[in-house]
Amino acid sequence: MLFSPHVRKAALVLHVATSVGSIGSVATFLALAGTGLVTSETELFSGVYPSMDLITLVVIVPLLGSALLLGIIQALFTPWRLLDHWWVLAKLVVSIAILAVLLAQLPGIGRLADASVARLPFPPELGRIQLSVVVHSAAGLIVLLIPLLLSIYKPWGLTAFGRRKAERRHRR
Repeated sequence: MLFSPHVRKAALVLHVATSVGSIGSVATFLALAGTGLVTSETELFSGVYPSMDLITLVVIVPLLGSALLLGIIQALFTPWRLLDHWWVLAKLVVSIAILAVLLAQLPGIGRLADASVARLPFPPELGRIQLSVVVHSAAGLIVLLIPLLLSIYKPWGLTAFGRRKAERRHRR
């Protein structure tokens, strides 16, 4: 069963909006992470990490999760299908990986937020977490462009599964 053209377009708008919103929210997160890494101003420092924690939990995770879910729905109920085209499969794998890496970073982001609110000196392991969130968010921002590029260029053609399905349809 496929979506009607109106439903397909509405779902596509939501998918694109959540995907692009993810890129913007990760860029904001990166700006805050960089600020937290280099600032020596106590007031700024104590506000950066709680803000990052809030943005992550309230904006980034829901946007990435929604983009992934909407992408799966789009793939299941449009002619692209989930396993028929390499570019759709690659988007799925990249999107899952992005979300998994972010979820793995949540405890560290929470620890930074808690420590900055307490205004205690950071132990060395929190310094490593500070650097880690900068590196991971910068890499994540770059990796978030991969699904965008795949959606526009649609490289590699059909998977073996997709080719078999196309051949069966052609024979009928």
